[in-house]
Order: sequence, then C-alpha cells, then structure tokens
Amino acid sequence: MAKSSEIKQNRVEMVEISSDLAGQRIDNFLLAKLRGVPRALVYRILRKGEVRVNKGRIKPSYRLQAGDTVRIPPVRTPAPGEPPIVGQELVRRIEQAVLYEDARFLVLNKPSGLAVHGGSGIRLGVIELLRAARPDAPYLELVHRLDRDTSGCLLIAKKRSALRALHGLLRENQVDKRYLVLLRGPWPTKRTWVELPLRKNMLSSGERLVRVAEDGKPALSEFLPRNIDSLASLAEVSLHTGRTHQIRVHAASSGHPVAGDEKYGDEAFNRQMQAHGLKRMFLHAWKLAFTLPDTGDALEFTAPLDDDLLATLTQLGIDGWNVKND
Repeated sequence: MAKSSEIKQNRVEMVEISSDLAGQRIDNFLLAKLRGVPRALVYRILRKGEVRVNKGRIKPSYRLQAGDTVRIPPVRTPAPGEPPIVGQELVRRIEQAVLYEDARFLVLNKPSGLAVHGGSGIRLGVIELLRAARPDAPYLELVHRLDRDTSGCLLIAKKRSALRALHGLLRENQVDKRYLVLLRGPWPTKRTWVELPLRKNMLSSGERLVRVAEDGKPALSEFLPRNIDSLASLAEVSLHTGRTHQIRVHAASSGHPVAGDEKYGDEAFNRQMQAHGLKRMFLHAWKLAFTLPDTGDALEFTAPLDDDLLATLTQLGIDGWNVKND
C-alpha cells in the first residue's frame, strides 16, 4: 500500500478556461495548476508541445483567453492534500513576515536568503511556505518577484481578480517600487537616472546572468543618494521597469556596485563591508505604493530595514535614515 506522501501519475486533463482565469500566461497557469511539479518540468512539457491550447502548440508567454481548451499531459505530481513537509519555525517566520493583509492580497517583508518560489534545486520558497502555512487558502499567487538575497516588500494575491488588477498596474508602470541599497564609494550628489538596456542570458548551469547590451530590453532606474560617504553610499532606487537584476547591473555599470553582491559586485569592496558586519547583499525593497483601479484606494506599504543592515550602517557611521519618512 502506497504511503500518502508518494507521488502518482495523472491522466491527460482538458481544462476549459473561464473568464476568471483569462489573461494570465500559460506558464503561470500551469505552475499554479500543477503545484509541487518542478518549474523545469513545466517548461519542458511546454517546449515539447505536450501542452496544447485549442489543439495547437503555444509559447510560455501565451495569454489565455476565455473559452480556450488547455490539454495538460500526464505528469507526476504530489499526492492530493499532501502539502510539503515544512518545519514549524519556517511557518512561524513566514506568518510573522506579513505586513498587511485583506481579502484581496497580502504584503510580506520577505527575508533575505529565501527564494520567492521553489525550483532549480530549491525545494521551498515563499509561496510554497505560505501555502503550507495556510492549507485551506483557496488562492495564493505571487504578484511579482524579488531576488533570493533581496529582502522587503513582496505582494501575494489572494484572488485571481486581484492578481489581474495588480499585474495590470505593473504593466502600466503604476506601482511605485522603491529600494534601499548600499553602493560602493560616493554616489554623485544629485538624482541620477540610469537608462541602460539589459539582456538576460541563461548559463548551461541554469544560472541567470544579465548584461548591458544594445539589443537588450529597455531598463530605467532612478538613483537618489540619501547618505554619501567616501567608502559607501546609501541610496534610494525607484524602478521604472522591472528587469531581472536591474538595480544590481545598473549600479555595477555605473561604477558603484551593490555591497555584498557576489555576482555583479566588487570582491575587495565586499570584503570591506564584511569587516563592517555585512553578511548578505545590501538590497532591500522598502516601499510599494499603488492605487487600486476598481476602488480608487491609494495604498502604501513599507518594510523597515533589517537589524543586520542597520548594524552595518552604524559601523560605517552612516545614518540609517528612517524609511518611513519620505
């Protein structure tokens, strides 16, 4: 007799897309539908044409329409009702990270070092932990993403309608996203816009690497220095586009890499920051603000700097700056 935690083989499933599910990308639909299935497998069955929409092959970027019929091939998935085994300490940690919650969405202060989702060798991310903490929740989906080592405000939708509305605001650049970042050396003493196109490459190892490239996608970051020192500067960054690793690559390309960034940063500078107590990348998503289109509610959420980042600033003699005062 099989144990409840074993996996089983599903049959071909035909799903008709309702109006409530319309508008989302097919890859996101499958990731939600096939919970527990590795992301790599989802993209493999898409690439091989095993997933069909209206009997035709589609790309991962295809947006579903009401009335579409999606063929989902047999895949091995976790047994129904078996959430991943999660330690109670992790569950407690993710629940304590909730900054705001209502019937539509919640805002988390994502801890550094925790991926937003599983995959690529990572068994559990924020979304899996949240689903495990709330097994009866009917709907929990990421609205956007943060790098694994980035802390701060992360939006989670609790309704499909909320996800559509928030995705619409993101596409129209109607979400004010601000970050606090520690940069190498003295940043220029004025507001600076960095507009450099970025191209994302995937290495054979599966690692993502982003470079400035003429044929890349447009990317615009706004840097506003808050505290400037000869060794390091604390800056606020507003994103006007949402490219992968955008702040990190724009900062490094401007000659001021992010402290603690092991991929795009400066090793000597990172060692200096380690001597001042920095044990992670100093990049924190401290503010989200937007106006909901259906209600007109203007909402703003902030996540204070973590204690470890404040301690590094104190050692550097840099004023931590109260992030609640804009």
